[in-house]
Amino acid sequence: MKKLRAFISSVQKELEIERVAVAGWVSADPQLSELCDVVLFEKEALSGKRISKPYLECLKSCQIYLLILDCEYGNPPEFSATHEEYRFARDHDLPMLVFVKGMKDGKREGKTKEFFAEIKSDGNTYRRFHDRIDLQPEIQSALSCVLRESFDIDLVAEAGGAAVLEPASMFEQQALELSANELDEETSSEWVRALGGTESSVSGRDLLNILRQKGLVRLEEGDFRIQASGLIFLGKNPSLRFPQCRIFVDAFRGTVTDSTPSDQDTLSAPAPAMVRAVWEFVQKNTRHPMRVAGLTRIALDEYPEEAVREAVVNAIAHRNYEDRARQILVKLFTDRLEILSPGEPMKPLTVAKIRRGNCQPCSRNPILGQYLNHLRLMDQRGSGISRMKAAMLNHGLDAPVYDLTEGYFRVILKGPGDDLARLRIPSGASAGIPPAVEEQLNGRQKAALQEVLESGSVSSGWLVKKARVSYDTANRDLIGLAGLKVLVRQGKGRASRYVLAETEGRE
Repeated sequence: MKKLRAFISSVQKELEIERVAVAGWVSADPQLSELCDVVLFEKEALSGKRISKPYLECLKSCQIYLLILDCEYGNPPEFSATHEEYRFARDHDLPMLVFVKGMKDGKREGKTKEFFAEIKSDGNTYRRFHDRIDLQPEIQSALSCVLRESFDIDLVAEAGGAAVLEPASMFEQQALELSANELDEETSSEWVRALGGTESSVSGRDLLNILRQKGLVRLEEGDFRIQASGLIFLGKNPSLRFPQCRIFVDAFRGTVTDSTPSDQDTLSAPAPAMVRAVWEFVQKNTRHPMRVAGLTRIALDEYPEEAVREAVVNAIAHRNYEDRARQILVKLFTDRLEILSPGEPMKPLTVAKIRRGNCQPCSRNPILGQYLNHLRLMDQRGSGISRMKAAMLNHGLDAPVYDLTEGYFRVILKGPGDDLARLRIPSGASAGIPPAVEEQLNGRQKAALQEVLESGSVSSGWLVKKARVSYDTANRDLIGLAGLKVLVRQGKGRASRYVLAETEGRE
């Protein structure tokens, strides 16, 4: 049976957390996930077609319409996109589920109130909810009812054939009695700017109100309190509340663990800061061979940043946080880098499926994954495995290796070992010599440029000896490079030397 598509309609930014949570609940439900796909328009693949209202085109492919309303109406020329989606679903007789956030309507925008009145006048029933906690059972119950009444699918009868799936963790949805002062304000402000909500930094109560709208904190009797997902993502030191929210990083002198690492650290900070800290640790404890690229000398990284970052982000987003006895481990050896995340892959994922690269996206902690996606630290479409592989291969290294060891999911990034020559210069690392200039250079001039890059300067005398030409020929070659604004002359006569134009700060 082909899966039914359930379209979630709402003001995207206002109810972003609820939208992602609904998708996570359905994908984690052993029965609903076998029968339904939740459609978030912003997550759909881009189309090459020119369509004036692509959200309506997307809705055409769906069989169930799910509307969530709060305070905002949207940005209408006349009707908002959400309002148009509602009317389209109504006019095409789609099964309709309506959920309204909040018990009172006083704070809703005027057009939202008019929209709500239209929904009621059309005879649609709706359910009110306070937050995601009481929305979840309403969503599951309503979808079960629609499947039975509109599609003749009884979930009880279907239970015997349902695949075994692991539900999303409720750990990140805990309401903590911790003050919002435990959040790192700088990282929080950076995240808000990344969302596009403001071009300048925000702080204090303004910042907390934005974080409350996004589900990171809540307001209780005038005080802001943290959600577990907020503490993990933006907490100054999450391990003070959850000891498992640490990353142990160790660098070893050989290819096996030993009792005296050459360097080690224990990280407990906002998730984005820990991703950066792991990369800095790897950079500090690995080699950086120099290569010539175009007109510059660049230091290569022993491992590609994208692959390291992706592996660490996945460990943070998908680990089992209920396991309080284990932390994320990062082990750097002379021949490889290992990232170990507590817990096995979330069912129905297996190591074999991950190795083959044919796994569909699912997350044990979908809300945390959404937060990391906002900073472009991860992609929620399941492309991370393929991107890690591409990053390693493009760097001249082998593809990542995945396995399970002692309760950890392990990602192994194999390094170059003693063969640093296999490392490739990243594409776009240097602009190089413009083709129009390069085609004018002879072999002696190219050799002169290579000498400048390696030693910092070149002279006529060096070119005479290297190319076995006269001083006049050597001078013409170097003067020609200066005329092309590639080199700049310093000094006079035979004591003069030529350096790169950039050294002089010239274009």
